Amino acid sequence: NSIKMELKKYLPHLLMLVCTFFTAAGQIFFKFAAPTIQTNILSYATSPAYIFGLSLYGIGAALFIFALKVGELSQIFPMLALNFIWVALAAVFIFGETLTTIRILATILIAIGVLFVGSNS
Repeated sequence: NSIKMELKKYLPHLLMLVCTFFTAAGQIFFKFAAPTIQTNILSYATSPAYIFGLSLYGIGAALFIFALKVGELSQIFPMLALNFIWVALAAVFIFGETLTTIRILATILIAIGVLFVGSNS
C-alpha cells in the first residue's frame, strides 16, 4: 500500500517526463519535415515526418492532460521546460549543431529551475 502511495505521489512527474520526451521527439520530426514543407496545406498533409511529429506531439498532449488530472498544475507545468534540454541535446547529436557556452549555461539553469519548481517541498 505504501508503494502505491509513493507511485501516486510521483505519477504526475513521471507522466510529465514521458510527455516531454514525446513532445521533444515531435519537435525533432518537425525539424526533419521543415525543408519539405511549403506554404500550402497539402505539403503538411503529405509530409510523413510532419505527420509523425504531430502524432508524437498528440501523445505528449494526452500525457499532459492525464498528468493534470492527477497532479498540481503549478508543479507539473514547469516540467515542460525539459523540452528545451531534450531538443538542445538532439540538435547536437542528431543535427550536428553546436551549443555555445551561454546556451549550455541557460540549459543548466532551466534544469535547476525545473527541479526547484517541480519539487514537492
